[in-house]
Amino acid sequence: MTGDELVSLLAALASPHRLRILAALTDGRTYVSELARRLRMNRPLLYMHLQKLEAAGLVTGELVTAADGSSVKYVEAVPFVVTLDLDAIAAAAPTVTLPGPAADKGK
Repeated sequence: MTGDELVSLLAALASPHRLRILAALTDGRTYVSELARRLRMNRPLLYMHLQKLEAAGLVTGELVTAADGSSVKYVEAVPFVVTLDLDAIAAAAPTVTLPGPAADKGK
């Protein structure tokens, strides 16, 4: 895992809302409206968190169009294991992309 991938993964897992979303998806694939009701979360907020989780590779989504033309977005968790120790951090750290001026200091 690269440093940037590790940072993205840890950032995605650092939110209580996103942890609740992942926990709710352990039951399997569900559609967004049902997930929003279950979590008592409005859909725009849920979509924002789902985008972070999807960017980190923790969930996938699929838009399904019914015969009547209506569309439903389904989401499901991607099975994953996180092993984090000092060796993993040491291996990933050199590949972290530093933002802005801090990146220039290392040159």
